[in-house]
Amino acid sequence: MTAAGAGATTVAPSPGGGPALDWKSLAADGFPFPERAGAPRLAAELSAMLVSPDPVIRDDLAYAAAARWIDAGSLDEVLTELGDTAATRFDHPEVQARTFAPLILCRVVTRGAAVPGLVPAGAVERWYARFAAWYPAERDTRGWDDSLGWLHAVAHGADAAAAFAQALPARRRELLHLCARRVTEARTPYRYHQLEDARVARAVTRILRDPGLTPAEATGWLDVVAAPLEAGGPGPVPVWAFNTFATLQSLHLHLTRGITGEAAPPHAEAVADRVADLLRLPCHWLS
Repeated sequence: MTAAGAGATTVAPSPGGGPALDWKSLAADGFPFPERAGAPRLAAELSAMLVSPDPVIRDDLAYAAAARWIDAGSLDEVLTELGDTAATRFDHPEVQARTFAPLILCRVVTRGAAVPGLVPAGAVERWYARFAAWYPAERDTRGWDDSLGWLHAVAHGADAAAAFAQALPARRRELLHLCARRVTEARTPYRYHQLEDARVARAVTRILRDPGLTPAEATGWLDVVAAPLEAGGPGPVPVWAFNTFATLQSLHLHLTRGITGEAAPPHAEAVADRVADLLRLPCHWLS
């Protein structure tokens, strides 16, 4: 993801002291890891930049650098601290701080799952609890803001949900229900414009890959989706229902076509059939 920004970009002085890093030069060079700065200082500086309302600072610089360095293992010594800081942001008063927290957690949790013992299991459970309380309840679900850039609470949260499913397989059923509650949230005024439905569908498809899910568990979470849809009546389609149907269509496509380079979920056909049943509510002509 890349955010577009205009005008001058300023970065606050390093919270760790010493000369400020030249972030624009780092970006221009492809973000080589600045060894001399040290991981603790970099983690503090990145965390401060990730709440910035300037999309260039937050997205093009801080997130792009953090993603590269976390994936490469350059920040392993401060990985738990990065996760702890991100998890506290779910209660932040500014929307961009809340919606970039799941992006960082996605990277941190994925890196931790790839290197056993790197992140304490208790830390991942702690982050999951905060994420699970935030994701279905976030009210500002805009994908893009002309001033703040990418916000994408729904899409970023979906990415984090898939990462938590990998790290905490026992939470997969809960995560499916969490995604169902997010897309059917009736209080949102925002209609999916920025492919949020596809990001949720990709996450759900990945969560469903758990070989331990029974057929009933793989399809049962769709009861959460079905209940409000079946209770609907005639009239214009409300925003939440549009979002839900869009996500179901994307999910059906993901289940039947698959994700490149990834195995299909064990119960993909059964889930796709249940999804098709729900899509017949507005589209009764489907065979």
